[in-house]
Amino acid sequence: MSFLKDFRVLLLAIWLGAALFFSAVVAPTAFSVLRGSQVPNANELAGGIVNRALTVVNTGGFIVGLVLLVTGLLLKRNRLWIFELFSLGVMVIATGVAQWIIAAKLHSLRASMVLAVDQIPIADPRRVAFNNLHGYSITALAIAMIAALIAFFVITHRARLN
Repeated sequence: MSFLKDFRVLLLAIWLGAALFFSAVVAPTAFSVLRGSQVPNANELAGGIVNRALTVVNTGGFIVGLVLLVTGLLLKRNRLWIFELFSLGVMVIATGVAQWIIAAKLHSLRASMVLAVDQIPIADPRRVAFNNLHGYSITALAIAMIAALIAFFVITHRARLN
């Protein structure tokens, strides 16, 4: 069981690291580097890079969360067990909603736009909806990361108690 506990901590730490790296480095760098270049439609290209990376982060978080939930059911229960499962459940829900609801709506909305997002007037309902969905996506990832961090601390603390 010690291997399983260590594996769970490692899996969660890897996902948290990837999500943090994406949020703090990949997304801002893609936009900053491409905006500073002479590449036409730089924001559209940066958005494509960020979208692809975010798909991996969200899908990975969903899978990691499910694996940790299932394996969490196999481990000895103590007073922190319910907090661990709750946090992992929040992580799974947040990444799932971000990927298969919010991102799906963003893709559909983006496909309906003929012009690049930056070329659509700010007051246009499609641009407003796009900006709102983008904000929801950021919020969902933040919630998933906070839930994963809580689960990480609970899992490591539980390991010391057992």
